[in-house]
Amino acid sequence: MVSSDKLPPLPSIRAFEAAARLESFAKAAQELGTTAASVSYHVRQLERQTGLHLFVRHPHKVALTAAGAAIAREASAAFAALHESFMRAQDQDEARLSLTTLPTLGTSWLTPRLGLFRARHPDISIELELSAEPHALGDGRFDGAIRHGLGEWRGLRSVGLFPILFIPLCAPALKDAAAGLENPGKPLDVPLLGRPDWWDIWYRALGVTAGPSPERFGTSLAAEHLDIAAAVAGHGIAIGSPILFRDEIAAGRLVPAHDLVAGDGRAFWFVYSVARLQSAKIARFRDWLCDAAATEVAAARAHINNAIILDP
Repeated sequence: MVSSDKLPPLPSIRAFEAAARLESFAKAAQELGTTAASVSYHVRQLERQTGLHLFVRHPHKVALTAAGAAIAREASAAFAALHESFMRAQDQDEARLSLTTLPTLGTSWLTPRLGLFRARHPDISIELELSAEPHALGDGRFDGAIRHGLGEWRGLRSVGLFPILFIPLCAPALKDAAAGLENPGKPLDVPLLGRPDWWDIWYRALGVTAGPSPERFGTSLAAEHLDIAAAVAGHGIAIGSPILFRDEIAAGRLVPAHDLVAGDGRAFWFVYSVARLQSAKIARFRDWLCDAAATEVAAARAHINNAIILDP
């Protein structure tokens, strides 16, 4: 007998519901991806546990008993409601895209363009978190991320966007003051801004082994876009991406303090879990993002072609 606080096993109920709806153990087995013998076993287990005869067996089909019909109506309604709840949850999930990316790329490049994605896909809302540290993508919190690196992350599908490049940038008024930039030991009238290791990459590409001394640096800021903001204000020479800050260069707010462009082989990548390969919202964002990145690559083709790329 069925206890008052415990249901029969769900596989048995599922097998019974399918057999009752299709009036056939064989058809139920085909729908459930199992065998008719397995369906029959689960139904007999259910009959044994409930003490009820649920089917009358015929050579080529089965027919519900009165007790079986009463249970089948409720079981079918319950599975239909459960299916509907999963469909609603899927629809809600597909209408919300949660992303994480780096502060500079998110602030300077992605955020100003997200309105274009929303205009194309108004049914998808965007949630964007900026973080210097990568977040896991397998726990359901984030659907995708834009990361920097070589494109190799276990369990993730990676789609390349554009390379990470470095070029010295300054306000037009500081162009003359940057004339001695090639010699890292020569005093400058204007300080350097940005990460010393990025400056080291640039100087190595220039053919200079030793990077700039600590005395050459001005204010230390937490992110590349802050260094660029300081450079626009005329507070120093920043090391930054000619792709991410193409708008500032095109508008004349920044100019290259030197023509050399350097890189270390890394790039920006859109990544998402391989378990989400069938997600329509991720596919839509990926396709839009690749189109936007292709536009940037085309506009920065001269910088990319002339860049000196060092080993990472």
